[in-house]
Amino acid sequence: MTLRDHLAELRVRIVRSVLAIVVGIIVIMAFYNPVLRFLTKPYSNLCERRGPQFCSGNLNALGPLEGFSARVSISLYGGVILAFPVILWQIWRFIVPGLHAKEKKYAIPFIASTIILFLLGGFIAYWTLDLALEFLISWSGSDVEQVFQIEKYISLVGLMVAAYGIGFEFPVLLVFLQAVGVLSPQTLLKQWRYAVMFIFLVAAVITPSGDPFSMMALAIPMTLFYMIAVVIGLLLQKRKKAKENDDDGSDDDALAGASA
Repeated sequence: MTLRDHLAELRVRIVRSVLAIVVGIIVIMAFYNPVLRFLTKPYSNLCERRGPQFCSGNLNALGPLEGFSARVSISLYGGVILAFPVILWQIWRFIVPGLHAKEKKYAIPFIASTIILFLLGGFIAYWTLDLALEFLISWSGSDVEQVFQIEKYISLVGLMVAAYGIGFEFPVLLVFLQAVGVLSPQTLLKQWRYAVMFIFLVAAVITPSGDPFSMMALAIPMTLFYMIAVVIGLLLQKRKKAKENDDDGSDDDALAGASA
């Protein structure tokens, strides 16, 4: 393919990804009220559990445009999440012509694991949201009346889901680097103590709420995924060595047959 053909192909993939996001936005717009109730449920459950003296459970719009901008933000976040599998598929379809046959067979498992891990990260972010809010409200002081703006609340939820979703992609990156030979599982095993320290540091930095519950809920799975990625790297390494030995044996048999 020429450069012009590559650019044309890239344009097609971008257009399809944007169309998928637009469809996702329309779907979220159509079901906005159920989606809003789903997003505010952790806050409502917290206020029901702790009582009205702790928090009201209501979100407030402090300006005439804030409700509209919150609707747009929710629709945009939701549209991107719904279109995420389509976007990954379009990326794969764009890069697949330049891959070798051995590399192509890893594409679908990588895409599937990326989607599953992102959704798992978003679920854990949603599951720990009430604990994060409880910590933040408690530390604001007993004399502080809690009045949550809807736009800032939605921004916090969106950032939490994004941070956890991206953080849970960490093992996919490690497995990919081992598969292409940039890293070895032996190196990862040797540096595991520094890796765990780095994981907890990154979790503390990228967690939007900054509370210890959310940080631990992100750091502990990332540490577990690090170990799983090392095990997968060892299996890939063992499989590669076995294949190389089989190839060497086949070559030796061929040479012996030719000599005879």
